[in-house]
Amino acid sequence: MNVYSILGFLIAIGVLMIGFRLATSNPSMFVDYPSMFIVIGGTLASTAISFQLNRITVLFKIFFRRMLKGKKQDYAKVISEIMKISDAYRKGEALDAHINKISDPFLKEGLNMINDGVLEEGHIIRLMRDRCENMLYNHMQEASKIKTMAKFPPAFGMIGTTTGMVVLLSNLGGEDAMKMIGPAMSVCIITTLYGTVISYISLIPIAENLTDDSKEIYLKNKIIVEGLKLLVKKTNPIVVAEELNSFLSPGDRLDWKQIIGK
Repeated sequence: MNVYSILGFLIAIGVLMIGFRLATSNPSMFVDYPSMFIVIGGTLASTAISFQLNRITVLFKIFFRRMLKGKKQDYAKVISEIMKISDAYRKGEALDAHINKISDPFLKEGLNMINDGVLEEGHIIRLMRDRCENMLYNHMQEASKIKTMAKFPPAFGMIGTTTGMVVLLSNLGGEDAMKMIGPAMSVCIITTLYGTVISYISLIPIAENLTDDSKEIYLKNKIIVEGLKLLVKKTNPIVVAEELNSFLSPGDRLDWKQIIGK
């Protein structure tokens, strides 16, 4: 479970609720159903026009799955697995026994292609590199769609505010018009509040979360591609570890001495 993402979301909601409570003793004044309808309904309608609505639903499912089940990429673990498999392959062992123990689908995919022996080694590395790049492109496209969707709520918030102003101004000539200005203005502005909150507390953070996750997966896959390249050459496992450590900052690197000692 990605505890930090969930905690961050709860903090954002908590700050908003506490802010409302500190601003007034009657937080229910921030509830306005016509404003909700304009902002949420308008956002969904614009999203349906821009993209396939069912695809957006899939994107949110991906995000919540990553938020609930996801975790930070363990690059050192990936390098350790590649190092051990490389050592075994260099000694002439078959890859079958190791493939079944691999949890990462991208690494397993590459090892299966090597084990099948259908494609040339250079062709396999080129295919895996292409898949790595295409996977990043697809993931970034998903995040980009959410960022585009984040533009709609503030826009419909302004539309709702403008609509409310039109209604307000048209009633200025009536009885007790001055007494109605304050409450009517507050209702007008609530739509802008809803649009801003939906965009900046949910949609934009979700898009940034997907982007960050995509970059981590991309780096992990680049490590795997380079690892497979070294594996097929039957490179010394220590050299494999050092080469793959080059992708990481010092604090994230694998201490191959601990692996050798096991």
